[in-house]
Amino acid sequence: MTRFITLLAALWLMALPASAQSEAIVAGLSQNRVAITTTFVGSEILIFGAIKRDAPAPDAALGITVVIEGPSQPITVRRKEKRFGIWINTDAVEVSAAPAFYAIATSGPFDELITPEIDSVRRISIPASISVPEAEGSLDTEKFAEAVIRIRTRNGLYRMQEGSVRVDRDTLFDTRIQLPANLTEGIYSARIYLTRDGAVVASETTYIDVQKVGLERWIYNLAHEQAFLYGLMSLFIAIAAGWGASAAFRLILRN
Repeated sequence: MTRFITLLAALWLMALPASAQSEAIVAGLSQNRVAITTTFVGSEILIFGAIKRDAPAPDAALGITVVIEGPSQPITVRRKEKRFGIWINTDAVEVSAAPAFYAIATSGPFDELITPEIDSVRRISIPASISVPEAEGSLDTEKFAEAVIRIRTRNGLYRMQEGSVRVDRDTLFDTRIQLPANLTEGIYSARIYLTRDGAVVASETTYIDVQKVGLERWIYNLAHEQAFLYGLMSLFIAIAAGWGASAAFRLILRN
């Protein structure tokens, strides 16, 4: 009898998440692959979808948050200070992981859609996406993380687009996110969160493959796999370019 009750309890716990989630996200992307060529100047991703329901929509206000995140890599952040009239590197912090690209699009103010508690668990906001070590002594590592955000925001790699997600009839949604020309290749994730009253009630994740192709890929592979040949080729191109410029200049002087 005890075993039967335990089995029923286990089955009830397994069925609970499915019954509790009366809404689900069905989403798509305008493209799942971005090719970086020598003429690549950026791209635009259209994220669209619908909300599937097993019951009437709740009365709580609906919110959609879309996150596109590039591959994370460790990065060393250094602080410069002016000493004796010159700028020198003083302190340095190794940031454990920082996304190469991070964009957030929302249907409303971010703070109204995602609570700090949810953000700390799901790591949705830009600051939450960066992993920094604990402060050592008097060194404030959070300042170094803020520097990463500030620099990459200025370069168009980190962005917040509040209110850019369009929601139609509480069911359909879409938004556009611009990818800059200075993208890092790798697998990018596109995460979509459906929230009501600050709680995430459904989520969906898909992926975007960003890769160098053509001449760009050949040069990249040559530089990383055949460094000696790449150096010789660069030297030859530099000599040829210098000789060509000198010959053209002499020709202009003669005329």
